[in-house]
Amino acid sequence: MDNPFAPDGRWHPDPIILPEAESLTMRLEDGTLVRPPRQQLYHAKSHPEQVLKALMTRPGYGNQGKNIQLRLNSHVVSCSNEARIYQYAVQVGTPEAKRGLIKNVWCSNELATKIPGGIRQWIYDGNALAWSKQNLSNEFHAMIDLDKEKGRDPATVPEGKRDLHRVAIRKSAAVDLQNIYAYLEGRADFGPGVIDAINFLDHVVRETPSNRHINIKKSYFDWNTGDREFLGGGVEAMRGIYQSIRMAEGKRLVINVDVSHTCFWNKSSFPMIINQLSGHMDLDTLGIYWRDVKDKNKTNALFQVMKRLKRNNFYVNHKNRSERESKVIWKVHDILPQSAREFKFKLRVAGKPREEGREITLLKYYEERYNIWLQWPDLPVVQCTKKNTVYPMEACMMCEGQRFPYKLNDHMTTKMLKFAVQPPEQRLQSIQAGTRMLGWDTDPVLKHYELRINPEPIVTKARVLNPPTIQFNKSTFAPGTKGRWDLRGKKFLAPNEKPLKSWGIAILNDPSSAQRAGTPNQGQVRTFIQTFIQVYQGHGGIVETKDPDITGPISDPAKASELLFYGVGNKYNARPQLLIFILPNSNPENYLRIKKSCDCRFGAFTQCLMGSQVIKNAPQYHSNVLMKVNAKLGGTTARVATPSPSGHFSRPTMIIGADVSHAAPGIGAPSFAAMTVSMDKYGARYAAGVQTNGYRVEMISTRNLKDMLIPLIRHWTANVSGGRLPEHIYYFRDGVSEGQFLNVIHYEVGDIKSIFDDMIVTPQEPIKFTVVVAEKRHHIRFFPGKAGDENQNALPGTLVDRDVTHATENDIYLCSHKALKGTARPTHYHMLLDEANVPVDVFQKMLYEHSYQYMRSTTPVSLFPAVYYAHLASNRARSHEDIAEPLRKIRDAGNPSGEKSGPTDETKPLLPMVGRSGLPWGMWYI
Repeated sequence: MDNPFAPDGRWHPDPIILPEAESLTMRLEDGTLVRPPRQQLYHAKSHPEQVLKALMTRPGYGNQGKNIQLRLNSHVVSCSNEARIYQYAVQVGTPEAKRGLIKNVWCSNELATKIPGGIRQWIYDGNALAWSKQNLSNEFHAMIDLDKEKGRDPATVPEGKRDLHRVAIRKSAAVDLQNIYAYLEGRADFGPGVIDAINFLDHVVRETPSNRHINIKKSYFDWNTGDREFLGGGVEAMRGIYQSIRMAEGKRLVINVDVSHTCFWNKSSFPMIINQLSGHMDLDTLGIYWRDVKDKNKTNALFQVMKRLKRNNFYVNHKNRSERESKVIWKVHDILPQSAREFKFKLRVAGKPREEGREITLLKYYEERYNIWLQWPDLPVVQCTKKNTVYPMEACMMCEGQRFPYKLNDHMTTKMLKFAVQPPEQRLQSIQAGTRMLGWDTDPVLKHYELRINPEPIVTKARVLNPPTIQFNKSTFAPGTKGRWDLRGKKFLAPNEKPLKSWGIAILNDPSSAQRAGTPNQGQVRTFIQTFIQVYQGHGGIVETKDPDITGPISDPAKASELLFYGVGNKYNARPQLLIFILPNSNPENYLRIKKSCDCRFGAFTQCLMGSQVIKNAPQYHSNVLMKVNAKLGGTTARVATPSPSGHFSRPTMIIGADVSHAAPGIGAPSFAAMTVSMDKYGARYAAGVQTNGYRVEMISTRNLKDMLIPLIRHWTANVSGGRLPEHIYYFRDGVSEGQFLNVIHYEVGDIKSIFDDMIVTPQEPIKFTVVVAEKRHHIRFFPGKAGDENQNALPGTLVDRDVTHATENDIYLCSHKALKGTARPTHYHMLLDEANVPVDVFQKMLYEHSYQYMRSTTPVSLFPAVYYAHLASNRARSHEDIAEPLRKIRDAGNPSGEKSGPTDETKPLLPMVGRSGLPWGMWYI
């Protein structure tokens, strides 16, 4: 064996080396090479004549499992087929008119009296469309004078300053609700008539609540009666109600209602908000500190807090103010570097222009004008969007009811989760309270348009699929419907591929912290290592080195990575198999730096541990960590016991999972695409590829698909299938909306088919694709009552394929996990394409049972593992960014809410992983 170390005795990593697949072409007797026939493509770019126009329909219903009845948070909607509705195109003012102006014009008293039938006979979307039973044969035009609305005499308004706006309404279509039922009953195709009808009904159900309550998309919040929880920092969480109407299975319309939680600014003073969000910074010195960081350090915590105040409404609250001053609402434009003690302006003197007025500070002005002395005169001054308008910060009070769109800190997140998590019965009570708030039975708009909503929730026929048996090494376990098992006395199905010889541990400390509680000493680490080895061997792991080196304590994670990597490599004269890092706290910067160095510079598997857990040294913690370690070293925790060694598959089958993660709004970070590919015959182990994917782009680019998939496919053919391509491929996609389903088929699946078609293989039947979208962001919930578990949550394996599923397409809701807290959220699986004609029961069984094969858990998980792993990998891709840490911090500081953010050019590729150690083919992301 060649020595991997250079003559200087130090080991130097090689660049990534991708394994090449063997030439699988067949040479005929005449010497020619045979190439298989090209597969049918669905690529919209190159074959527009072959693209699908609609998704597959439901082939049937499953029969496996135990039948149960459960309630759903959905209600049946009925409407009059004879109602004639007319859709109108609306133009208010100029095309550039802002929404605030448009709303003021539409809600004006003048328009209410001029519009045919009165304003209550109309529904307006606030943009370009309106609906009414009024059948206007001619266009309607009106000039609306907002000066009169505000009580101003138009004759006194200077020419060119008049607040006068034109309203034009023109009939554009007739909305026939019969189109919906014709489509549901199979008498018509899905087309513009159906879309117009559903769009109209959506606005009907939202018209009244959006005028009565705070409206955020399809959620409504009642500020007077809603449940609230103060989170600190001038922020409070509020519980509201979500509602959405849609066509459903059973040839009917349903409305889905669920609780909704959103954060709002609380009615708090600006100094209190800043003090709490900045970590209780001293208000007496804050102004001086603000001058230093305002234009110099955008990553500073104070800068981030001040930025959040921008574009929010506030009112003035101080002694001796007039009643009029208390009612005026202002908007923050900026936080100035000057304080009230420093800010000067010209005070107008009677009979003279302002520029000849007396110069005065804001502090002195408040003393003279209001006879008050500011408590914090050194706080910065708030500049309003209205020109030449400023206020001292302590006089500003945040207006309540404004959404807080920023990421919560750890303390606020904990309180938010505690507030939002509700067990099923409590959640159902909150939903019922929300429906009473919506007031369906008294809604005048619903009555006018003859919509009726059944107050009783839908009770559906569901099934609980039979739980599988879990296969370990030489033992099995049947968890039943408990949804949980433990590893005591059990050996992993497959241990590490090679004995664990070259490994070591690094201890990191935090020099900035006065406490050392999270940093174990050498003796505690030695004790932990001995337990770690004992537990791993008890689970079947093979450990050769029983006394690995310990490096540290050291504060620099990059230095610790380098010292540990070369130290282990030099000691064992071999590439390190595993590097363990003990972290003093949950600081993400340490984690990102370690992963970046070890993945992209050294090419070594790593495992990070919390120092506090190392000190505790609990056996259960060791088992949890070892499931991840064993997977990284090539092992497998467990699999579902099946009669066939290839699991649920009767032919060579590859599973591909894909996900794209995006940065939070306002952050200029790129999107990250990840693809996983199963690396064994039964779909337990997965390798993953990651890459940047533009800025907030959901569809994975052709280039990324090729760069990520081709190496993984080659590895699969060389190590799983004996040199042949798969006959069947499951493609599981996460994170796409219904409007993008056909794009997944046209572009992503088309590109994947092109990749397989261009690979040289022996003649075979075209590969069959089954394409499924997995979705967790929905509002369907199960309420099984006594048919559920001890908390009245759905049992693992509960499946719904009727009443709330798609009207014609092939989808299900599956709750595969056991919810420990709150109400279980089922996963929505929507099959877009099935060229393999997989039987319904076979597919549903495979979906459920694979949730028991998730590598790092002793419970079935809520999401199909291929997608779950892709989600983990896309989040881990952040540590592979080719960007300096200071620049990343500035970028991730983001922009104020409402500002455009993010470059528009192509994103920089990620740093490649070092492949000599097999890192790209292992479960490095888990």
